[in-house]
Amino acid sequence: MVVLPYKDSLVLFSKYLQQLIMESLGKSEDLDGNTVNQGLAVYGNKGSTDQHAYVQQLRDGLHNFFATFIEVRKGREKESITVDGTNTSADYLQGFLRGTRRALYENDRHSVLISIEKVNARTLGHLIALFERTVTFYASLVNVNAYHQPGVEAGKAAATEFLDLLNEVRGNLTAEHKSAIDIATAIGGDPEDVFHCAVHLAANREASHTRGENPMDDRFFL
Repeated sequence: MVVLPYKDSLVLFSKYLQQLIMESLGKSEDLDGNTVNQGLAVYGNKGSTDQHAYVQQLRDGLHNFFATFIEVRKGREKESITVDGTNTSADYLQGFLRGTRRALYENDRHSVLISIEKVNARTLGHLIALFERTVTFYASLVNVNAYHQPGVEAGKAAATEFLDLLNEVRGNLTAEHKSAIDIATAIGGDPEDVFHCAVHLAANREASHTRGENPMDDRFFL
C-alpha cells in the first residue's frame, strides 16, 4: 500500500499509517490458529517528494500495490508566493497530484483519492478514525486479531536479552586481550552475539579493540 498525502503538514501521517497497518495486520496466524502470514507493506512520505522517489516503479514496475492519494484543497493560510508569475505552491501540488494519479491510471494502476478541505484537528481526526476503522474491518475479513502484537513483544524481549548479555560482556572485560570466543566461553553466551556486544562497547569507548585477520581473531580489553 502506498500513501501519498500532498501537504507538508501531513508528512508524518504516512509513517503513522505504516505503524497502524503493519503492526495490526502483520500476523503469522489467524484467529483459528492457521498459518496465514497476513499483512500489508505500507510506505509513503509526501506526494511532492515521493513522486520523484518510487512512482516510476509504481507506474512501470511490478503491479502488486494500491495507492491512496490524500488531497488538501486549501493551500497556505497566509498569502502564497507565486512561481512563474501566477501559479502558487498549492497550484503545483494540485498539478502534481492530478498528474501523478493520471499517469498511474493510464498504465492501469488504480488508486483511491481522499479529499479534505484543509488540515486541522477535525479533518486529521477524521482521517485517523477512517483508517483505524478500515484496519479493523480488514482484519475481520482476513480473520486475524488486529490488537495482538506478538512480533513487537518478541523484539522487546530480544532487546532485553541483548542488554543483559551486554552487561555480562562488560563485566568480563579486563586488561587481558580476549577474543569473542574467550568471553562467550566464560559467560556461556553465543560468540556472535558476544562479538557484537564487544564491538559496541569498543565503539563507545568502554573497551579497546584490536583487529585480527578475521573477526574470530579480534581482541577486546580494557
